[in-house]
Amino acid sequence: MISIADIELLFARHGANQYSGEPVTQLEHALQTAHLAEQSGADDELVTACLLHDLGHLLNDQGETPSLRGIDDTHQYYALPFLRGLFPDAVLESIKLHVDAKRYLCQASADYHARLSEDSKRSLQLQGGVFDAPEASAFIALPGARNAVMLRQWDDLAKQAGLTTPSLAHFLGRARRCALAQ
Repeated sequence: MISIADIELLFARHGANQYSGEPVTQLEHALQTAHLAEQSGADDELVTACLLHDLGHLLNDQGETPSLRGIDDTHQYYALPFLRGLFPDAVLESIKLHVDAKRYLCQASADYHARLSEDSKRSLQLQGGVFDAPEASAFIALPGARNAVMLRQWDDLAKQAGLTTPSLAHFLGRARRCALAQ
């Protein structure tokens, strides 16, 4: 199991890495996603999921823009064994389902796909493509799916160069409040 201090260290070591195909770093993307959730009134669990949803990229570095090389790094699953025991299911489910939330939103919203970045469109194909209607219905019925959809929408917006957000310490404070153990 990872600790909050370990998460802080991961961001210190790898947070300056470019977020694949986007004009922000891994840390900037995490902070922006968490900030958007916080501004929307999300609880500590959802804000923490937003902060940590791409932690798998930091734990399993596949190099720059793996989708250009046909690689799906399955980052949504990679971090879960590290985070299990530290955070409740409400955090873990949103992280686990945020990729499938993209697949869901492409099916549920006619213009969602067009708003995706080029890298998100590439990775969508590697992640299984757009859900059909029965897959979308099954997905949205899963525990945590609705929060994962909100996370995904903030994730898509959290790619703005130079955006000012609260610090990592601020969001780690919220993570500590919902942590199961320290």
